[in-house]
Amino acid sequence: METVSQKRKIALVVQRYGLEVNGGAEMLARTMAEHLKDRYDIEVLTSKAVDYVTWKDEYTADEEVINGIKVRRFGVTQPRNPKKFDAFSGKVIGRPHSMEDEEQWFDLQGPLVSGLIDYIRDHADDYDAFVFMTYLYYTTVKGLPLVKDKAVLISTAHDEPPIYLQTFEKLFLMPKGMFYLTFEEKKFVERKFGNGHIINNDGYGGSGVEIPGEVDKTRLKREKGVEHYMLYAGRIDEAKGCKELFEFFRRYKKNNPSDLKLVMIGKPAMPIPKDDDIMALGFVSEQEKYDYMAGADFLIMSSPFESLSIVVLESMTLNRPVLCNGRCDVLKGHCVRSNGGLYYKDYYEFEGCVNYLLSHPDIADGMGRNGHEYVEQNFRWDKICDRFEDVVERVCASGSGEQR
Repeated sequence: METVSQKRKIALVVQRYGLEVNGGAEMLARTMAEHLKDRYDIEVLTSKAVDYVTWKDEYTADEEVINGIKVRRFGVTQPRNPKKFDAFSGKVIGRPHSMEDEEQWFDLQGPLVSGLIDYIRDHADDYDAFVFMTYLYYTTVKGLPLVKDKAVLISTAHDEPPIYLQTFEKLFLMPKGMFYLTFEEKKFVERKFGNGHIINNDGYGGSGVEIPGEVDKTRLKREKGVEHYMLYAGRIDEAKGCKELFEFFRRYKKNNPSDLKLVMIGKPAMPIPKDDDIMALGFVSEQEKYDYMAGADFLIMSSPFESLSIVVLESMTLNRPVLCNGRCDVLKGHCVRSNGGLYYKDYYEFEGCVNYLLSHPDIADGMGRNGHEYVEQNFRWDKICDRFEDVVERVCASGSGEQR
């Protein structure tokens, strides 16, 4: 049996990491590391921050072990000033600017962890490969070029304003390997940057989905007396399409009186309208989330910018259909490939989809079953780890002259 010393040593570089950290990419980094630890000797290189708004140091230990994964933490040299960053972004993103402006933007964006970058530079030879999670942050922009010949980028890229910065025209050509979460991400990145020659996983990457063995789909009815509801799960933010969702839902209820509720779970980053039909439950436990999800008529995912959407896959796993923002190619792709949900691009399509799902419960249940099969075939952890291992092994082989 292979011993730990015989495993390839992999550094996973990510902006935040920890049990207290909320964020799709960060959660994917942690769960992926934990599922790969039997295949690789993995160390995480990250900041001491928990909050991405300020990047303030909150973890105190330089090293710790979390669920069997060694984590090296580095202090944030300069926390982010949100007002200063937002003001400077308005002058850079989507406007004429210099490369010096972009350098300053990445410093302000953060997390500015110069010690982490120094560590990568000084210890490049200690690892067989470096895996960088999320294209957008200082940790990737400054760290990846130092080890590009043994780097794998999990970019979580999608069509959003910052990806058009000039810095990324070079960055996306640097890594030896790319690990894509979806076909849509691969198509967009290769069209945008012309990097189809780089070792990659052909589109199906993603995250495995794990849910409890038992769920109580009657929980919300018992606790709150709510029987029919659409569920939104995630950060409640205008950038996630929530402002439009509130507008569409309230207009829908005005035009289609019923007992349907919009139930929101997650941290609010914007005002939530005071409305008897909108229930904001805040943070809930994982068990509560899955119970509420299992009992929903359908999941609503309003975000126009998603690189994967774990909650969509979780809802499908629980045999519930989804209704997604069709302006997001990734979400639309999930619906089309799975036949597990519907998508909308304006209010009238939203209204029609909601009415269809509510008036055709048998078909909606069938969509839920289709979605479950889609996840089983494509988003089980063993399959994802196999795809990731294939990319890493080809990257390592290309750098050492090994044959594969």
